[in-house]
Amino acid sequence: MSTYPVTCPTCFEEFEVPLPPAGETPAEVDYDCEICCRPMIVVYEVDDNEVYASARGIHE
Repeated sequence: MSTYPVTCPTCFEEFEVPLPPAGETPAEVDYDCEICCRPMIVVYEVDDNEVYASARGIHE
């Protein structure tokens, strides 16, 4: 399984999230930070058949 680093918008710590297959993107998933356990949204995008992720706060 491939992973991608994201930075928590609350505690600013970086951790890895699993990537979905390219055919399942774009997508937004509710995710709890693996460091501080605060909720966030992980956004999955695809560019040139490469999947990447970013994180944003739930109220952004």
